[in-house]
Amino acid sequence: MFRRLLSPTIAIILLIVVAGGIIGFNLFREKMIGQFFATMQAPPVVVSVTEVRPVTWTPGIEAIGTANAAEGTDLAVEAAGIVREINFTANAEVKQGDLLVQIDDRQERADLAAAQASLELAQTSLERAQKLSDRGVSAVSTLDSAIADATTAHSSVEKLKAVLETKRLLAPFDGTIGIPQVDLGEYATVGTTYATLQNASKMHVDFTLSEQQVRNVSVGQDVQVTSEIGGITREGKIVGIEPKIDANSRLVGVRAMIPNEDRALTPGQFLQVRVILPTEDGVIALPQTVITSSLYGDSVYAVRDEQSDGETRQIVKQVFVKLGRRSGDMVEITDGVTAGDKIVNAGQNRLNLGATVTIDNSITLPADPGSDIAPDASK
Repeated sequence: MFRRLLSPTIAIILLIVVAGGIIGFNLFREKMIGQFFATMQAPPVVVSVTEVRPVTWTPGIEAIGTANAAEGTDLAVEAAGIVREINFTANAEVKQGDLLVQIDDRQERADLAAAQASLELAQTSLERAQKLSDRGVSAVSTLDSAIADATTAHSSVEKLKAVLETKRLLAPFDGTIGIPQVDLGEYATVGTTYATLQNASKMHVDFTLSEQQVRNVSVGQDVQVTSEIGGITREGKIVGIEPKIDANSRLVGVRAMIPNEDRALTPGQFLQVRVILPTEDGVIALPQTVITSSLYGDSVYAVRDEQSDGETRQIVKQVFVKLGRRSGDMVEITDGVTAGDKIVNAGQNRLNLGATVTIDNSITLPADPGSDIAPDASK
């Protein structure tokens, strides 16, 4: 009977010992793992940096503009009639005074011939009346009537000549003509557009600025325009500023003249416009890619030297900054960093506060080739 009672007791004791051993081993293992990770140093993160230094800043005002030919218009029919001649093809280069379209003018030419005959008769009658008046054998009223008839006949001839000119549609200036919008034999009414004519060797770029911005703009100021497609860049000057503010948009219209001898810009094209303002020296600026934005504000990662166990290591600190103006891919920093600071410009996504880093500027992001910012050589 004693053996029967002893066997279950031994089994329970053995079970307790085994369970306690397992639990103890797990606790010991977790403690050792925690100590290992607590004392383990994370490998340095490889980053590239931009050294903060004063630059020469060329501020500008950004806008969106529309290109228009300095000379460009839609050509329209002046007098109604049947189209008898079309003397141009699409995209042809025409000269000022070239005959482009001829409207049927047979009736007007017949009327002109009759009017010229009447003028000749009136002139002959006037000469005869003048001679008789000089001899004193003709009444003054007869001479006056002859003068009036001659004047009326001359006016009729000039009027018909003017009507004939409206049937001859000439190029008003040199340029490239577009696709014909009328056909031979078509009856064209007054005002019918028959083609567009554009002289795109010089372009007007029209854009708008706010009331505050236009105060910094004047006629003759330099501008730079860039096409949204193709990356074409041109420089020109402002040639006009509207003298009033638009009541609906509260904006002011501005026009710039841009050379376009190679015809790279097309009338009607959208362009990014930058009005160049006077340069400033000693401005702190950084690439926009180094800025991290959050609900707490804008910040950058700065590399700092830290002493640890007698050794110097480089760690990153989050520094909050205040942003100013932008120019291309650069942004002005008005507060938060000073000249000489090293700011991380690549590898930020792998950083956390206090992380140890290794600087390798071979992975530095390329600078913006279109930026108007240069290092301040005076600093």
